[in-house]
Amino acid sequence: MQTLRAHLPRRHAPWHRALGSLLVLLLLATLGLASADDEILKDFKKYFRKYKDSASRVEAVLALEGVPDAALVDVLEPVLKDKDPAVVAAAVRVLSGCTEPAQVTALLELLEGAKKEEIQLGLLRVLAAGSIPHDGTAVTELLEAKSWQVRRRAVQAVVATARPELAEGLVPLCMDREVAVRCAALDGLAELGSDLVRGPAGQLLADEAWQVRASAIAALGRVRHRDSVPLLIARLKAEEGRLADDCVAALERLTAREFGLRIELWEKFWSTFADRYQIPTDAQLAELAKRKAENAALYKPQPGEATTYHGIQSKSRKVLFVIDVSGSMESDVVEKDRFADGDYPSYSRMDIVKTELARTVEGLGEETWFNILSFATDVKAWKKSLVKANVLSKSSAKDWTGRLEPIGGASKQDLAAVGLVGAANLDKGRTNTWGALSRALGIDGSAKKDPYLLEVDTVFFLSDGRPTHGEFVDIEDILKGVKEANELRKVVLHTIGIGEFQKTFLKRLAEDNGGVFVDLGR
Repeated sequence: MQTLRAHLPRRHAPWHRALGSLLVLLLLATLGLASADDEILKDFKKYFRKYKDSASRVEAVLALEGVPDAALVDVLEPVLKDKDPAVVAAAVRVLSGCTEPAQVTALLELLEGAKKEEIQLGLLRVLAAGSIPHDGTAVTELLEAKSWQVRRRAVQAVVATARPELAEGLVPLCMDREVAVRCAALDGLAELGSDLVRGPAGQLLADEAWQVRASAIAALGRVRHRDSVPLLIARLKAEEGRLADDCVAALERLTAREFGLRIELWEKFWSTFADRYQIPTDAQLAELAKRKAENAALYKPQPGEATTYHGIQSKSRKVLFVIDVSGSMESDVVEKDRFADGDYPSYSRMDIVKTELARTVEGLGEETWFNILSFATDVKAWKKSLVKANVLSKSSAKDWTGRLEPIGGASKQDLAAVGLVGAANLDKGRTNTWGALSRALGIDGSAKKDPYLLEVDTVFFLSDGRPTHGEFVDIEDILKGVKEANELRKVVLHTIGIGEFQKTFLKRLAEDNGGVFVDLGR
C-alpha cells in the first residue's frame, strides 16, 4: 500500500480524496432520505388514527406528498375507505403524485386485486388524474363493474391514457342503464376524438335525461362530421331552452354558419349544400367566433325571449339565481360612473344587485322556471324548488328580493363595539361560497332524489368577496369540488363579480363550468 501511494502523483491526491468524500456524502444522503421517508410513514401509521378533526387528518395525509417509497401505496390504501370525503380526496391527491416506477406498479397491482368499491373508486380517481402512466389494461374489467360509480370512474381512467385505440371499449357504456355512465362514455369518446361516438350520440339525442342529450349534442359538435349536421338540425326542432342553444353551438362548429334558432335557415342551408359540404377549417371557426362577439354587442333579445342578467344572455328555461348578501355587500361601488344610468336607489352593491335581479325576474318568459338563493354564512332559498315565472311568482320573487339586506356589515360594527354583538349579527355575515354552490348543485344533500339529476340547468352566481366561511374556503378546493361535481350535473354556471375582490376565482369558476364571467367593476 505504501509502494502504491509512492507511485501516485501527489497533485491527484486531493482529487481522489474529494471523490471519495463525495461518494460517502451521496451514500449518507441517500440513506438519510430513505430513513426520513421510513420515519414519516411510521409516524403516519402511529398517529393518524388519533386525529379526530377533519383538518388535522387531511393535513396528516398531505404530509406524505413527495414520499417516493412504494410502501406509501399500502399505507394509504385504508385511507381510501375513510368516511370523510375530504380525507379521501387528500389521499387521492397524494397517490396521484406517485410516479416512481415501483409506486406505479404497486398502484396497478392494488387496483387489479381490489374487491372493495371504495378502494376501486379511489384508485380510479388517481388514474383519472392523468399523471400515472398506464396502458389501460388494469381498468378494462372495471368497465363492467356492478357499481355505476366504478364504471364511470373506469371510463375516466381509460380516457386519461389519451389512447384512442381504447375507445372501442367505451362504446357499450354509451347505452348504460345509469345516466352518469352514459354521459361519461359520450364525453370520454369525444375527449379521445373518436369517430366511434357518432353512432351512439346520434341515438342518444332523444334520451329521456337532458344531461345525456347535452353530452350527445356536445360530442357531435366536438367530433365533427358532415353526417351530424342533419341530426342536429332535427334535434334543434325538438329542443327548447338551454339545449336548443347547445344544438346551435354544435351546428356552428360543424358549419361555421350563424343562423341561431332559425330552423328554416338551417334547413335551407343543408338542402343547398348537403351534396358538396365540407367541414370548416379552424380559421373559418375563428372568424365565426369573432363575428359572433361583434354581433352579441348589438343584439338585444325581446322581452321573454331570453333570460338576461347583468348582460349575460341565456335561453335556459330552468334558471337559478344565487346572490351574495354578506356584510361587504352594503359597501358602495367605487366606480360610480359605471352605474350612474342605472336608476338605482343608491350606489350600494346590494341595491344595485337587487334592482337588477328584480328587472330580470320581471322579464322572464312564461315558459321559464326559476328560483333564488341568498347566502352569507347561511344559505336561504326563496322557494323549495323551481317555480313557473307567472305573474304571481314574479311578484313574490320581487318582494322577497326587495327585503334582502347585507348581514353583519360595517354599519353594524358600532353595535358590536358597545357589546351588542348579537344585534350586529357579524358571525352571520361571512361569505360561504362553497355552501351556496353546494346548495345550487345539490352537492349538500338537499336534493331529495337522484341528487345529480337536477331540474336546473343554468345558474347565475353573484358575489363580491373572497370565501371566508364554510367547509371549503380555499378557492382551489372550491374550484376542484365544483368542477368534479358538475361533471355529473352538466349545469352551466355563469358568474358575476362586483366590488374590489380579486375576480380571477369567479372567472375560472365560469370557464370550468361552461359559463360566462362578467366583471361589474369595483
